Amino acid sequence: MAVIIGLSSLWYTDYIVTQISVEERAKVELWANGTKYIANNIESDGDFSFLFDIIRNNETVPAILTDQNDNIISDRNLDSAQTNNEEYMKEQLIIMKSQHQPIEIELYEGQKNYIYYKDSFLLTQLKYYPFIQLAVISLFIMVSYFAMSASRIAEQNQVWVGMAKETAHQLGTPLSSLMALLENFKSKIGTDENVEELEKDVNRLELITERFSKIGSAPNLQDENAVEVVENSIRYLKGRTSDTVKFNVISANSEPIYAKINIPLFDWVMENLCKNAIDAINGTGTININISESPKNVFIDVQDSGKGIPKIKVKTIFKPGFTTKARGWGLGLSLAKRIIENYHSGEIYVKESEINKGTTFRIELNR
Repeated sequence: MAVIIGLSSLWYTDYIVTQISVEERAKVELWANGTKYIANNIESDGDFSFLFDIIRNNETVPAILTDQNDNIISDRNLDSAQTNNEEYMKEQLIIMKSQHQPIEIELYEGQKNYIYYKDSFLLTQLKYYPFIQLAVISLFIMVSYFAMSASRIAEQNQVWVGMAKETAHQLGTPLSSLMALLENFKSKIGTDENVEELEKDVNRLELITERFSKIGSAPNLQDENAVEVVENSIRYLKGRTSDTVKFNVISANSEPIYAKINIPLFDWVMENLCKNAIDAINGTGTININISESPKNVFIDVQDSGKGIPKIKVKTIFKPGFTTKARGWGLGLSLAKRIIENYHSGEIYVKESEINKGTTFRIELNR
């Protein structure tokens, strides 16, 4: 609708401009005819006051009267402070020649004068007005688009947070029962290998429930040793990954590297990145996690030796629903991006990727 209104306004304004342009030329022609009549009847005793009034009443259209050699005889409606400036007058004459055909005045004995003119200030304003209006309408459309996009994103975030909270709530009841059952097993049969594994899985479920419950809550960040946090995450994954996958955690310093981290949520990010890396190397290969720092940031690079990511897909991999797996929801990297950017005020991106050579994801955290 905004575009239709803008185009309609452009058409109507163009119509008005054409009409005013015709009227302005008619004014100049009338001036030319008056000048011609006076010049050809200069020795007559007739009353020329009406003709002089016609010439004087042109107060809007800038014009210059010249002889046939372009010598300026007189002018109308130009800057009075500049009319004695020869360069200014020549410049105005060039502008007038570029805008309109001159009006010829035939005088006695074959002499000719010419009236050159340009658009009035009002006509010039009208010509540019539609484009200003279109620019304002375009700005309005852009603001509306971004407002709608922000509203849609906010709605998606609400759905995301609501789903996470509901998942945590739904997990709470069976988890409580499992914890009670685990304690019952411990009291009756003691601790053996099966009970220990069951306890690990119950603790795992408890951690997952805690993660979901934190989505949408104010971030609680602590100064944590990033190397230790990453090693603990990898230690859990090693116990549940094939021996054909090798994990290497490499720190640039022998001293602890501290960053602002929420451990339960950050572990979730590391798991998603490492699981993607495992899929990329088809369950066989090496995954290196390099940890380094700068005066303001801590960098964690997750590097695999897998199939790589095509350049055209690098910008879309963090969008919800993007997946290269036959089975998958495409939420892992999207979730990782939300956790790092929204909860840790950091960044996560593809640092580099090469087909059939591997990919490196970089996480930037605040010191």
